[in-house]
Amino acid sequence: MKIKAILFLSFLLSLVACNENKNKGSRVDRLPFYNDATFKTHWIDARAKALDTFHTISDFQLINQDGDSISQLTFEDKIYVTDFFFATCTGICPKMTDNMLLLQKEFLEDTDVLLLSHSVTPDADSVAVLNQYAKQKGIDSKTWHLVTGPKNEIYKLGRKDYFIEEDLGLEKEDDDFLHTENFVLIDKNRHIRGIYNGLNKTSVRQLITDIHTLKEEQ
Repeated sequence: MKIKAILFLSFLLSLVACNENKNKGSRVDRLPFYNDATFKTHWIDARAKALDTFHTISDFQLINQDGDSISQLTFEDKIYVTDFFFATCTGICPKMTDNMLLLQKEFLEDTDVLLLSHSVTPDADSVAVLNQYAKQKGIDSKTWHLVTGPKNEIYKLGRKDYFIEEDLGLEKEDDDFLHTENFVLIDKNRHIRGIYNGLNKTSVRQLITDIHTLKEEQ
């Protein structure tokens, strides 16, 4: 009888521990930094001087679904998640959009977090097309910007700034079509802090957890 009581107590304690870990949620208490297409992790203190010369996202100027100018200033002092898509995509994009909608739902009222989706067919994805796409999908423009603009600028951002597809280890020419399921997490100082499979809900849940971890960073 005493053994049963001990086993039952151990079971209760394990449940408590599981719940505590679930509430904490994060695999780590801080996130690494990334500065190239290999996505090698760099564990650097967020206040370290080394970050002064670390890779950051370049300045940019694009147009969103409401016809508003969107630049790096839009994301000043914000955490944001970025990806690349196109409105007529019937392959991976609908699933990516569904998972971005999970992020929108999670952070809709959080003014520290924004979403940014770049069209990889900007000649076809006009402001009007993106606006209609946003309405169909339930995208809220105060949280989530769908952007179009010069193709060379968008592709340069994808490949040279976000390294959005380079983790695949494939060499790409400038004119090669840019298409990837990856989501990239950017901190308030324009540093890359994570890359995630935008088709995988477990990966997206981890992204949500990592955003909350990043919000605690001082």
